[in-house]
Amino acid sequence: MPRMENSSTTMRALVQRSTAGPEDLVLVHDRPRPDPGPGEYLVRVGAAGVNFADVTQSRGAYGDGPRPPYVAGFEAAGEIVAVGADVPAPLPVGTVVVGAGAGAFAEYLTMPAAGALPVPDGWTDAQALGLVLNWATALAALRPLGGVAPGETVLVHAAAGGVGQAAVRLARHYGARVVATASPAKHATVRALGADAVLDAARPDLAEAITDLTGGVDLVLESVGRTTFAASLAVAKPFLGRVVVFGAASGDAQLTTHDLVFRHRAQLKGLHIGALAELAPALYRSLLTELRALVEQGVYPPGTPTLHPLAAGPTVLAELAGGRTEGKHALVP
Repeated sequence: MPRMENSSTTMRALVQRSTAGPEDLVLVHDRPRPDPGPGEYLVRVGAAGVNFADVTQSRGAYGDGPRPPYVAGFEAAGEIVAVGADVPAPLPVGTVVVGAGAGAFAEYLTMPAAGALPVPDGWTDAQALGLVLNWATALAALRPLGGVAPGETVLVHAAAGGVGQAAVRLARHYGARVVATASPAKHATVRALGADAVLDAARPDLAEAITDLTGGVDLVLESVGRTTFAASLAVAKPFLGRVVVFGAASGDAQLTTHDLVFRHRAQLKGLHIGALAELAPALYRSLLTELRALVEQGVYPPGTPTLHPLAAGPTVLAELAGGRTEGKHALVP
């Protein structure tokens, strides 16, 4: 049953005031409520996903991210309450969708209609978070970019995080052996997802330990950056090994053409799921189709994010930045 619409023209929102990081993210109560533009839905947010990219953006280091002050967050699930112009075959007002759009840490956000998906039947708003970001990223890294095949070995860094957990599940589903990295306190969680081995990414002999276990890795999912990048390249099989990079939580790593020619002869690929959706829309739609099939097959279960009130956003992002979180987290307006 559709929820009653709030007639107020203002809303509660978390506003990033500077590039000082999560500590300068503040809750305001009088932010103007947005209007849907052409090709957009106005969505009343039921739950907003927290991602490491939110931390990066709060520090002013996220690609072409917005300049402060701005409403933070970019992943949400909720109910469509208005439809902008020029939306072909729009979903009806009242449909609960999940998608991405700037300003998700608020009571309302505008969301590009082309990327909004109905929440699977029987799932709550929060359970659907991760569908178009975490799971789509993991699937893209494994399948069209990574070309994973049964019997191959996949290395998943940050395996206890949102994308990492999805990647472990999916890699096992597609028949791969999984070696993962995570902090020691999170090893049991990662093993329970099906990882064959879990290592501490901070160990100084990481590359040697992985090579001893595997003899070389077919595919590396790299999201940590500076502290693991050299090991990722070192363990990838010469020429046929693939390294898909979709994050740099520990900072940027450096690589030269000399490295690629004479030291690390791996196939290196970059991935940003938002850019993929924009620049390769047919490929992105194929990912979403595959994800819907995985939901129907029970491979992709409803999410179990840890829920926090909107006001707790700065604390949650600070904990994420410090590596003190596990799995998916969400803010509830």
